[in-house]
Amino acid sequence: MNTMLFPKISLLLNILVLIPVCSGLLLKANWVVESYGIETSARSILLSIYLAILIFSAVLLFRFDPKMVIALLSVQIIYKFLSPIMVGTLTNPVIISNIFIAVFHSYSVWKIIISQKSAI
Repeated sequence: MNTMLFPKISLLLNILVLIPVCSGLLLKANWVVESYGIETSARSILLSIYLAILIFSAVLLFRFDPKMVIALLSVQIIYKFLSPIMVGTLTNPVIISNIFIAVFHSYSVWKIIISQKSAI
């Protein structure tokens, strides 16, 4: 099995999740207020971060660089696991999906690290 399969799936997962999320935020979809709250500067900043992750994921999917993928996914893992602590709930749909994605990304980072060690 290709050792970079899971990291590439993580990048694809980012893209598949962030396209509808960013579209919803940009178009002010009805579900956005329930999931992300009312429109504020903070929500716009979050959209900017999501767009950066989306763009970077697409670039890395086509120009794969294991170290850059580790950097991107690690930042996501940290913020996604910190989210329920900072928000104070596990019931928000964004928090729930963040935890599942962080677990998947953690496995992907582990796969990259293991493949790098075996290449030495």
